Amino acid sequence: MRQPPASSSLLRESALRTLQIEQAAIGGLQAKLDESFDRACELILACQGRVVVTGMGKSGHIAGKLAATLASTGTPAFFVHPGEASHGDLGMITRADVVLALSNSGETAEVTALLPLLKRLGTPLVSMTGRPHSTLAKHADAHLNSGVEREACPLDLAPTSSTTAALALGDALAVALLEARGFTAEDFALSHPGGSLGKRLLLRVRDLMHDGERLPQVALGSPLRDALLEITRQGLGFTCVVDSDGRLAGVYTDGDLRRTLDQFHNLRDVRVDDVMTRPGKRIGPDILAAEAVRIMEESRITALAVVDEQQRPIGALHMHDLLASGVI
Repeated sequence: MRQPPASSSLLRESALRTLQIEQAAIGGLQAKLDESFDRACELILACQGRVVVTGMGKSGHIAGKLAATLASTGTPAFFVHPGEASHGDLGMITRADVVLALSNSGETAEVTALLPLLKRLGTPLVSMTGRPHSTLAKHADAHLNSGVEREACPLDLAPTSSTTAALALGDALAVALLEARGFTAEDFALSHPGGSLGKRLLLRVRDLMHDGERLPQVALGSPLRDALLEITRQGLGFTCVVDSDGRLAGVYTDGDLRRTLDQFHNLRDVRVDDVMTRPGKRIGPDILAAEAVRIMEESRITALAVVDEQQRPIGALHMHDLLASGVI
């Protein structure tokens, strides 16, 4: 029989009650942090292998997320399903690893079945349960207490507050390890090369610049006509102007052209030296592409000359290159 729809106010009240219960569950974890948390961190920091995270059901989903968080923040980790572990996947675990097992009850049969095998291997065990006196907790080398007073589910049955608490405690563990390792944003980028953060922290100017025949440049003293032809030919909106030693003397841009047209009625006898921008914005090839973005935005320009240590142009970088690469 179909139930009549609940009123909007009742739905919001239910949502608010759930959030309050789960907020209290997370807050209650603070009082449960003790020396065992330190011990868990010490075991993982001393680990010569990987952290093998396991759990069944909803705890298994939290375990999978925790394994991914650890792996992306400097602690090599992967998830193993406890049921599969008893049927061959236990071979993925070595004595050099640390096992992190999640179970709210601490009595999940598929997880506790691994205990004799882990003891035989001599693999350290860190448990995360809601019951400090459970089988899993008592046999662990370190136990993390993720217990909650009640589930947000009105029947106090569906894992809600307990999984939220386990997720938060897992994040606390990952962040504590991250800080202990001195993990940096650059380290994070190395494991996220495809993400926007990775691109901002890994891509250098030399990775994106136009060089060789694609580098727009004319000699100091050239007729303005030559500079305009070079800008048109390369399509980057500017050209480098170099002196007799090949060093960057300035740049001539589309913006300079508009100012030139306001200043001169006849461009035939105008030299690029007379109207170029000196000394011209420039950047080194090993500078982060994100820094190039900052320079362009602050200077309100769309292109930069890339120069070597002798200030000789070796490339050109355009805002479109930064957009196409995902740096912006």
